[in-house]
Amino acid sequence: MSNAHFVPHPSWREYPPREMMERARTFNTEIQRRRTVREFSDRPVSREIIEQCLLAAGSAPSGAALQPWHFVVISDPVVKAHIRVEAEKEEREFYNGRAPQEWLDALAPLGTDEHKEFLDIAPYLIAIFEKTHSTLDDGRRVKNYYVGQSTGIACGMLITALHASGLATLTHTPSPMGFLNQILGRPKGERPFLLLVVGYPAHGVKVPDIKRKALDSIATFL
Repeated sequence: MSNAHFVPHPSWREYPPREMMERARTFNTEIQRRRTVREFSDRPVSREIIEQCLLAAGSAPSGAALQPWHFVVISDPVVKAHIRVEAEKEEREFYNGRAPQEWLDALAPLGTDEHKEFLDIAPYLIAIFEKTHSTLDDGRRVKNYYVGQSTGIACGMLITALHASGLATLTHTPSPMGFLNQILGRPKGERPFLLLVVGYPAHGVKVPDIKRKALDSIATFL
């Protein structure tokens, strides 16, 4: 017999169709302004802003509602410098032998290389870990399900929340990322999923001249 406990959903709001369309258009217009940047300002950012964005990310749906993620927010310059050293070590190996030429060709229009100055400059790095197991309130250790999917959704919501607050982000994935466990003191049961660089874009920052795909290229209606 199920022991599930349900409560009313008082926060649900229904909008008239015209308002729904307007809200959808407004959100699309706003989110289309989001661009990944690789040049950051060192301007400080209020911790309270980051906290609110993390709370938004933590509301993401997850397998069995186990919320299999952990966010480590890094602002300490010494820790950021250590992360940069280790990340660039992996990136040098990636760009100078580990990566297939096809992948390097795909990256070429973005102008990326093994130099990651933004890891030092941006006021915040957020390391996202995916957790293979969770501990329940009663102390039981249980396996998490759909860990990658759940963590990916939470990251998307975090990036969206940070953009909505007026900040820029960069998704950074040096591979492998095991050094993050060691530097940040995270247990073996947590796997580094993403390193998110957060802050204001540098003055005069430029982004690659790329276009997003049209709707009929990314969606099919049946």
